[in-house]
Amino acid sequence: MRQYDASNLIVHPGKEHDSNLIVEVTPEVAGWDYLHFQVQRLETGNMWSFATEERELALVVLSGRLQVESSRGQWAHIGERESVFQGLPSALYLPRQTRLQVRAETNCEYAIILAPTEQDHAPRLITPRDITTEIRGGDNATRQINGIIPPGFPCQRLVVVEVYTPGGNWSSYPPHKHDIHKEGTDGSVVEADLEEVYFYKLDRPEGYAYQRIYTDPESPLHRAGNPIDALIMARDNDAVMVPEGYHPVASPPGYTTYYLNALAGSAQSLANSEDPNYVWVKDHYQGHDPRVPLYEITRII
Repeated sequence: MRQYDASNLIVHPGKEHDSNLIVEVTPEVAGWDYLHFQVQRLETGNMWSFATEERELALVVLSGRLQVESSRGQWAHIGERESVFQGLPSALYLPRQTRLQVRAETNCEYAIILAPTEQDHAPRLITPRDITTEIRGGDNATRQINGIIPPGFPCQRLVVVEVYTPGGNWSSYPPHKHDIHKEGTDGSVVEADLEEVYFYKLDRPEGYAYQRIYTDPESPLHRAGNPIDALIMARDNDAVMVPEGYHPVASPPGYTTYYLNALAGSAQSLANSEDPNYVWVKDHYQGHDPRVPLYEITRII
């Protein structure tokens, strides 16, 4: 069985042979079954071609603007922000058996998220007007979550959100995990078994964040004698893999931490279990950090 530690739970940018590829996490690299994640950059006028085969795909524009021509339709002027710190995202969902070509209308960066599927769903353009923002937590655990492909979106496996954590704050806190599929007596999912990637951006180039990944005694790896307890320092454009376990994040003072969360697994859900040792902190929040939302938005839940 695969053993994980701080050295192999992170993928750094800049080592790939493809100059347009910033970072990539494949199922083979991660040692899991579903999630394939990559971030690409394109200069104005350049193109990238791809075929989804038997996978569903989410394309999330991180910065710049692009257009997509595909066997399922055409979309132009996707993307309205100069960086992830300057506005809400745009995205495109495409089903399996789709051929596509991305063309950069401006210099741009975008994430590609893939997961195998046996279902057929309609393509869908996601604009900033479709994004729902949640201010979650409290005090120095306040963060901003933008739902891009939230639970309930018409697809089989993918869930995609982005999170902003102000300097000095924590997110994914209290620590939670989603590594066992559990259902309630009514058949509802109370915890999903999900693979997850955190893709990081920092608002200053020297910035960093810390992420701890640690398994619970009931986690499959833990039960098999391969527990995880790793502390990882993530910098700009790093991708951190969460195969199992709790995975809180800390953002150092002075720096806003952004991460794009991509998930896929046993259900199109974010159902999770919180570490019972730390749940008590939620009963003592005094209010929300006024630094979020980071920019003007119209839909907050």
